[in-house]
Amino acid sequence: MHGEYKVPGGKLVVVDLDVEDGELRHTRVAGDFFLEPDEALDAINGALDGAPADTDAAGLAARIDAVLPEGTVMYGLTSEGIGVAVRRALAHATDWTDYAWQLVHEGPQPPALHMALDEVLTQEVAAGRRPPTLRVWEWASPSVIIGSFQSLANEVDPEGAARHGIDVVRRISGGGAMFVEPGNTITYSLSVPEALVQGLSFQDSYAYLDDWVLGALADMGIKAWYQPLNDIATEAGKIAGAAQKRTVAPGGGAGAVLHHVTMSYDIDADKMLEVLRIGKEKLSDKGTKSAKKRVDPLRRQTGLPREAVIDRMIDSFRGRYGLTPGKVTDEEMARAQELVRTKFSTAEWTARVP
Repeated sequence: MHGEYKVPGGKLVVVDLDVEDGELRHTRVAGDFFLEPDEALDAINGALDGAPADTDAAGLAARIDAVLPEGTVMYGLTSEGIGVAVRRALAHATDWTDYAWQLVHEGPQPPALHMALDEVLTQEVAAGRRPPTLRVWEWASPSVIIGSFQSLANEVDPEGAARHGIDVVRRISGGGAMFVEPGNTITYSLSVPEALVQGLSFQDSYAYLDDWVLGALADMGIKAWYQPLNDIATEAGKIAGAAQKRTVAPGGGAGAVLHHVTMSYDIDADKMLEVLRIGKEKLSDKGTKSAKKRVDPLRRQTGLPREAVIDRMIDSFRGRYGLTPGKVTDEEMARAQELVRTKFSTAEWTARVP
C-alpha cells in the first residue's frame, strides 16, 4: 500500500507498507523532508511496524514520538503528518497528480447560478462523468452569500442590501457569510473525488486542499498560512475563508468533495458593514480595524491587478498538477439553471434558516 501527504507548510511524506494479520509490516517512510539524525528514520519505521492497522493518525504519531532519538530535528515533517500518510495508504487514497485536472473559468454569472454550478459540477465529479475541476468564478452582480446553516435575519441587513442592490443567496456548504462585488474578490471552487482526501480528518482536508494556494501566494511574495479551521491568513490579517460540502455518488458509491474559497482582493468595508450584521471586532479579523478603509490585502500585498493574481494562481496550479482548459457543458448548464429556478432563487431555500 502506498500513501502520500503534503504536510501543510512543509514537505511531502511518502509511506509504503504491507498489512499482515491486522498489523503494519515492512513500513518505509520517505520524502523530501529534512531529518536529523539519520537513525531517526529507522526509529520511525520501527515504531510503525507492528502497529494495529486501525490505529488513528494521533496514535501512530504517539508511537513515533516515543522512539525518536533525543535531539531529533524534523524540518518540513511532523509525526502527525507521517501518521496521516499511513492512514491514506491504508485507505487507498489518491494523489493530486493521479488526475487530469480541468479548469473552468468563464464570464460573469449571477450569484444564484454560481451556487447551482457548484452543486452540479461536484455531483458530476462524484458520478465520474467529469474530471476533478478547478472553477474560478466571475461575478455578474454584487451579492451576499450566506452559509447553509446561517440565520438570514442574523447575518444580513435587508435595508442595506436593498439600498446597494445586493442579492442574497444561500450556498450548500457551511461557514460564514461572504460579501462580494465584481472585481473585488477572488473566488474559486475545487470539485474533487472523495479519494483525494481519504485518510484525512475533516480539519486536515481543509489544510490539504488549501496548500496549493499557499504556494501560489508564496510565488507572489505573500507569506500566508492555513489557520484552522477554514481561514487563510497573512500578517495583514485574514485574506480568505474556505467551506466544504461532501456529495454522495449515485448508487451510494464513492463521492466527491466541494471545497470553495473566497479571497479578499479589494472590498469596500463601509458598504460591507451596511449590508452584513457584523461588528467592528469581527471586521478586524478580515484585515482592518476601521470601517473607514478597504479590506484589500491581496491588492496591497501583491501590487497586481486582480486578473494577474488569478492568472498566477492558475499557472501555479498548472505547474504543480497539470490543468487543461474546459467548460461547463450544455447539459450541466441546463441542470444548474433548473436548480436556480427551483432552489437557489427561491425564498424557501434562502430563508430556510430565517
